[in-house]
Amino acid sequence: MFSAAALTLFAFAFATGVRGESHTITFTNKCGSGTPMLKQGGNTLSTGGAYTHNGPIDSAIAYLQTGACGNNGESCTLVEVTLTNPTSPGSGSSVDLSLVPPHAFSVTTGFGYYNGCDGAGADCNSADCTTAFHQSGDTQVQVACQVDNVDLAITFCD
Repeated sequence: MFSAAALTLFAFAFATGVRGESHTITFTNKCGSGTPMLKQGGNTLSTGGAYTHNGPIDSAIAYLQTGACGNNGESCTLVEVTLTNPTSPGSGSSVDLSLVPPHAFSVTTGFGYYNGCDGAGADCNSADCTTAFHQSGDTQVQVACQVDNVDLAITFCD
């Protein structure tokens, strides 16, 4: 038999529509050519359309395929993406730009969180930008967000 408190909690959860984890990644390509790519584990998740996933998005990559990029963004500016609801302090989302070889500057690339952590993000406008990884120890360029269900906008040539 259920207690009145348990039934009240169940009714509240049902009425408010308890929502699971969800994240959306959107693209804006102002370059005039190229195809935005979003990949995870070698699988293509998007070629420019908004991508929504119910659950965390772990270890995805994004780049603008200009014809010069390898299948995993080699020779191009790379956005490394993990969007996940935090389960403890510091365990939430993290996004960064990477120019660690075999990646290299190709086009101006930027990202920003929205629907949480608005205004947090980074842009890379040249091969020597200080907002991107140039070697594996450049962890200060990672942009974290500790908000549930945060979304990400990626822009090329802004």
